[in-house]
Amino acid sequence: MSVVAIIGGQWGDEGKGKIVDLLGEKADIVARYSGGSNAGHTVVNAQGEFKLHLVPSGIFHPATDCLIGNGVVINPKILISEIESLQQRGISIDRLYISDRAHLIMPYHPYLDELEETARGDSAIGTTKQGIGPAYMDKAARRGLRMGELIDRDLFQKRLRGFLGFKNQIITKVFGASPLSFDEVFEEYCGYADRLKPFVRETSLMINEAIDSGSSVLLEGAQGTMLDIDFGTYPYVTSSPPTSWGACLGMGLSPMKINKLIGIFKAYTTRVGGGPFPTELTDATGEGIRERGKEYGTTTGRPRRCGWFDGVAAQFSARLNGFSGIVVTKFDILDTCQTVKICTGYDVDGTILKAPPVNIDTLEKCQPVYEEMPGWQTTTSGIRDFTDLPKTAQQYVRRIEEIVGCPVDLVSVGANREQSIIINQIL
Repeated sequence: MSVVAIIGGQWGDEGKGKIVDLLGEKADIVARYSGGSNAGHTVVNAQGEFKLHLVPSGIFHPATDCLIGNGVVINPKILISEIESLQQRGISIDRLYISDRAHLIMPYHPYLDELEETARGDSAIGTTKQGIGPAYMDKAARRGLRMGELIDRDLFQKRLRGFLGFKNQIITKVFGASPLSFDEVFEEYCGYADRLKPFVRETSLMINEAIDSGSSVLLEGAQGTMLDIDFGTYPYVTSSPPTSWGACLGMGLSPMKINKLIGIFKAYTTRVGGGPFPTELTDATGEGIRERGKEYGTTTGRPRRCGWFDGVAAQFSARLNGFSGIVVTKFDILDTCQTVKICTGYDVDGTILKAPPVNIDTLEKCQPVYEEMPGWQTTTSGIRDFTDLPKTAQQYVRRIEEIVGCPVDLVSVGANREQSIIINQIL
């Protein structure tokens, strides 16, 4: 039995999809535990290139069960579209299961998301406007609708009527916008219920029974630690915990059942949307990293902000999650750099900080303290053994290892499965 959680160590977009796809061949279950369709995983394998938003990245392995856990908020329209797209390309979804406790994104969630973001004006936080935050708000406020209710037509009708009336009051009286039609929403979602009912299960029971019987499990995170609702760069964060504790909450698992916590880090750092980003590069170097790394959002297409590896945030992330090992992705994107830099501290008016400050205003003032290292200036995408990397490339990996405080188990040198340097077995 092996239970491994794959967790984003930065601000998301670290390449978790590739790692889950790579390791998924050895897993009996791959389970997505948090976030919604605002997250996007790009997977490249022998079947082609795929952009996933809700379906776990283990879906390409026909013997692997894929679970969408209770911690995920689901837009049924987007999920059905993703399922149909996979089927059209010959990918079986026969082993896909959805938690009956997963909350639904209703039409009023993205509607309110956009209205609220527009109302913030210059203080907008850069949401994807897909209703993720409002859905989690309703979950916490006990006004949420869940997958198990969607497939019970009478119960769904009763609860929707009360909730939609409340939401229409906000839509019309606070924002002065047009209300939503109960009949239209109800009929639309009844159609989704018919399509999704065969997939709905008690996934917490499924995964616990599988683990107890000796199955190998991969827990697939979305977004990254620095976007965590409690410990991220608040308020420029996501609305759920994309962290190691989120893996337990989002699947109904005891922490005692997780054997390994693997942090995924890019060899540099990126961020989408608003919020402080101490190592951001707004020059030609940053633009070059963006273009070589194809750093555009899987979900929104927005260009990602790029910067050098932030060791302060990485060490903070490792401490919070308790990583047993890490993966360094997109290493090949730095192949052309004459020198590479790692941020080892934040300078705030002459005071050096070794951890991100809680106050967002202070974080915005932070200037990175860099350690500069020589680049390797040779192609690494074809290398499969760590000792075959140029010495300067090995030194960069080992320095990241020292700063984060745990071993580098794998270095990814390309988007394809086989473009991986395995140092220590993960699963």
